[in-house]
Amino acid sequence: MSRQYVSAGRAIAAQRTRARILDAAQLELRAVGYHAMTMGGLARRAEVSPQTIYNSLGSKAAVIKALYDVLLAGDEEPVPMNQRPEFIAVLNQPDAMATVRAYLALGGNLYRRVGEFLGILLADGPGADTELKAFVTTIDDERRTGNEFIIRHIETTFDLPTDLPAGRAIDVLWTITSFEVVDRLVRRCGWSVAEYETWAADVLIMSISGPASAGLPG
Repeated sequence: MSRQYVSAGRAIAAQRTRARILDAAQLELRAVGYHAMTMGGLARRAEVSPQTIYNSLGSKAAVIKALYDVLLAGDEEPVPMNQRPEFIAVLNQPDAMATVRAYLALGGNLYRRVGEFLGILLADGPGADTELKAFVTTIDDERRTGNEFIIRHIETTFDLPTDLPAGRAIDVLWTITSFEVVDRLVRRCGWSVAEYETWAADVLIMSISGPASAGLPG
């Protein structure tokens, strides 16, 4: 038996173990919530040892981040979001308004994937858990990076109003796409995700189509 065959077999086994741990993590979160979730409980649900979890994914926070990434992308393929067909389709829109609406529709789809997960995860807030606080900061930073990418694309491809700095447009987009805003409107107020998408797109379009006085301080 060749070393290459053995190595491939081990990689497949490791991938299956990782997937089993992530599936178990999702079930454990639903059952007990983040703060009550323990590595021991997760290990029992996944039918592996705690050490296997550490070796495969790392700490509880690392497991949660890995689960979030898989849910957000919809698969475990190591392809960045901005290189996926659904994101590339946003960049191929014919004008700024269509780009905004396509981007917010993409955001709605992402909420459908991770909304329940984030709702469970953040139901009681991060509290004193430094790792959960770090997770929230990380996903906020990642979202702002994506927001900035799309605003810069609109700026360079279609232009922004001269009286609207790109940074202000990024601030608006970062705010209206925050989980807190989406969850408040969809889960707590009963809006459909499609209604949220339309509202968020209208807010951003109002901001970038000028004047830059869409209810914002100068």
